[in-house]
Amino acid sequence: MCGIIGYVGFRKASTVLIDCLKRLDYRGYDSAGVAIIDKKMKVYKEVGEIANVEKTIPKLDGTTGIGHTRWATHGKVNKENAHPHVSCNKKIALIHNGIIENYKKLREELEKNGHIFTSQTDTETIVHLIEQEYKGNLEDAVCSVLKKLKGSYALVVICEDEPGKIVGARKESPLVIGVGDNENFLASDIPALLKYTNRVMYLDDGEVCIITKDKVTVFDSNKKQIKKKENIIDWTIKDAEKSGFPHFMLKEIYDQPDTIHQALRGRISEINRSIEFPIRVEKLLGNGIDSIHIVACGTSYYSGLVGKYLIEQLTDIPVIVELASEYRFFGIKNKSALVIAITQSGETADTLAALRQAENSGCKTLVITNMIGSTATRISDGFLLTQSGPEIGVAATKTFTAQIVVLFLIALKLGLLRRTLGSDEAYHHIIGLKEIPQQIRQVLEKNNDILDVAKKISHAQSVFFIGRGINYPLSLEGALKLKEISYVHAEGFAAGELKHGPFALLTKETPVVAIVTHDATYEKILTNIGEVKARGSPVIAIADEQDTDIINQADFVLSFPSNNDLSSCLSITVILQLLAYHVANLRKCSIDKPRNLAKSVTVE
Repeated sequence: MCGIIGYVGFRKASTVLIDCLKRLDYRGYDSAGVAIIDKKMKVYKEVGEIANVEKTIPKLDGTTGIGHTRWATHGKVNKENAHPHVSCNKKIALIHNGIIENYKKLREELEKNGHIFTSQTDTETIVHLIEQEYKGNLEDAVCSVLKKLKGSYALVVICEDEPGKIVGARKESPLVIGVGDNENFLASDIPALLKYTNRVMYLDDGEVCIITKDKVTVFDSNKKQIKKKENIIDWTIKDAEKSGFPHFMLKEIYDQPDTIHQALRGRISEINRSIEFPIRVEKLLGNGIDSIHIVACGTSYYSGLVGKYLIEQLTDIPVIVELASEYRFFGIKNKSALVIAITQSGETADTLAALRQAENSGCKTLVITNMIGSTATRISDGFLLTQSGPEIGVAATKTFTAQIVVLFLIALKLGLLRRTLGSDEAYHHIIGLKEIPQQIRQVLEKNNDILDVAKKISHAQSVFFIGRGINYPLSLEGALKLKEISYVHAEGFAAGELKHGPFALLTKETPVVAIVTHDATYEKILTNIGEVKARGSPVIAIADEQDTDIINQADFVLSFPSNNDLSSCLSITVILQLLAYHVANLRKCSIDKPRNLAKSVTVE
């Protein structure tokens, strides 16, 4: 989950590396470091913020270098374990994202051969192996070492004896080549490169690349040269900046009217009352599906749960939602089922492993992701992009609502294909979706009301979230948002389950956030609120603005625009996001970079 950048070109490498690392710190912020060839190999690394490293770097003229921001997997967070790691002769430097499973055995052999280790990381093993294999050609040494490694890796290596050259390699961890004019880059994520180029090539598993300032060469595992396609990214550097907001998360919450519009763009037709997807996706959805298995992790898993309610309500297809980390080992691989994998980055390790298991079992696979060219898009039978632009905040916001929109469109498409949904009903939902951006703007205008409620719960030790039907997964996501950025213990429950255990935890100091919509369970959720109130817990209701009864039931009410459609779940989500944001801000938490978390979980 670490951030990687490599640069070779005409600019001063130190400036480029630090600039790019700052755009990658959502991938890890335990420590950071750079290695620059300035006649000799110069390495600078520090614990904590990238600014700590920036302060230590003197004026250097070197134009080749590598940089890394770490999210610890092996070894404590300290300067010794920070990347880059260097060889015993100090001539080779390496950065790594991934996990080397057989590093202990390799390390023992290297130590017997006289290599001296200075860290506890698995990564340092690789640089010593390369030093041992090096005979004047860096890529040959790297290729030789790769055969000995078990696990996952994105590696970027430089050598003092070969200035102007960087070698990269990838297996199950993302690595992207940025193509410039008289300069080239390697990075773990596209946002790092946007200031300098929007032209990229994607490395696939088992591939090795060599970059110089004027050339990119890619080989497969047999050292056969490969011609890679150059892709143009339509994101801009502005998309990856705060634009005056105090935090990326808040900016991305406010981006949602536009990102939902983008998720709908080109996919709905009011005239034909239809949903239109790329031909590969159309074939997947029209291919006699008898069930759907949705696999995902974290927030994407909760969007999958929302998708289950949408698909089952609008079609006759049963849907099973499974955590990707469980599905890959224990899930039922039904060949006649469609497996939908949801991953914001397209690089989530457990989701990719689940996807490969499904493919190997003969299942058809469809991916929902935000990243064109990601591994998930390349190994699946079809994919749909959320079209959200870069999301920098670790806590997913705009990508979550965009995932729900795409799942809603899939549900509508399947309903029309299977004739469980008439054109009039489909049209009603299409109009409802088109109105969502404006309704979210109305929610954003109530930001101060949400802040006032956040002040009421910011000192709580625990907060419960409850809902029924489609609002149940929203309660899970609301609890996740609160706990991950404010460090307040929070749990989401199906409201009817409170009496089966969780009631024991209710006190006068335990706020309960209840999501209330006018569906078949409206009277039931009011009863559940009454049960909570009887235990003395304060209730914050998120309810339809036309609901006049809820005022008498709850202590505080946050309203969303009347919709009378399943798509109201999107407006509710934005309220939950703002509530979590304001609680975290009041508690002075690190909102964009919550402790122990990173944006893309690319290790198992």
